[in-house]
Amino acid sequence: MPIEIAVEKKKLKNPPLELHYLGDRVLRQAAKRVSKVDEELRQVVREMLQTMYSKDGIGLAAPQVGIHKQLIVIDCEPDNPANPPLVLINPSIKQASREICVAQEGCLSIPGVYMDVKRPQVVEISYKDEYGRPRTLKAGDLLGRCIQHEMDHLNGVVFVDRVDNSLALAQELSKHGFSHQAVKPVA
Repeated sequence: MPIEIAVEKKKLKNPPLELHYLGDRVLRQAAKRVSKVDEELRQVVREMLQTMYSKDGIGLAAPQVGIHKQLIVIDCEPDNPANPPLVLINPSIKQASREICVAQEGCLSIPGVYMDVKRPQVVEISYKDEYGRPRTLKAGDLLGRCIQHEMDHLNGVVFVDRVDNSLALAQELSKHGFSHQAVKPVA
């Protein structure tokens, strides 16, 4: 089956979808499972990819653009036209490694803010692709982190909720015009 989802990896002056930012209630709502994978959903995927590339992102979850569906697009190599993006529909983590890794994360919904976050080093997920076919994937490094970050969005969690250093976080958020009150720490 040809990949009909492919979009040109370029910045658009007016991306098709509007991003929501930290403090917007939309980001805190849990996404609903996708019941039907069809051309309409693939069009949403295309628009999400165009928006992500336009904003220099490597991952985007549907709730970030106000769509409450369990849908994620990821491309850890946005400058490589030969590398197709990953489309995750109804993803779930089957297994996570015990090894924990700390790395800096940022988010299109919190521009300019980059903080260290602890996450499992490797995750194994199950999901459906853009044609509704069941898939599994084991991912570590940047891809594994990106998958976990975007999956958090599907549950109304933003990466700053996972930052341990609350003083540094408060300073960083304030510097970029975001309220520390918008953070909801996860245990």
